[in-house]
Amino acid sequence: MAESALERAERQYQQAKARLSAAKSRENAAERKRDTRRKVILGGALIDLAARDDRAMAMLNRLIDNLTRDQDKASFDGWDRPRCENGAGASQSAAEGDCAPKVRMHRPTPSNSSVGVSGGVAAAQTGNANRASLL
Repeated sequence: MAESALERAERQYQQAKARLSAAKSRENAAERKRDTRRKVILGGALIDLAARDDRAMAMLNRLIDNLTRDQDKASFDGWDRPRCENGAGASQSAAEGDCAPKVRMHRPTPSNSSVGVSGGVAAAQTGNANRASLL
């Protein structure tokens, strides 16, 4: 028996739906892969930074210590955390021995326009409020 026009259209419709579903699945899988890659790269960058910067080490310790899911916590069992310059980090929790943040001193910006002013002061002096608010 020959396939009617309606049956053929129904079959083509179902095939098109299956192709669309497969394409969506491929796109979702690709996005999950890109998202996972971003997380791995950022995590590696944070670990690398934490080995060199006490504030980043303190943040890394807080992030790990505040994990709530057991499977997430288990991922860090036995992991030797990078140590801060002051020696804290590998065996101490954030509550016991955070790396002390370094105090950064800032120089005052000269207010005399002939001595080389910062962009924010120059923008304010010229009355460009939009530019000053962005700086």
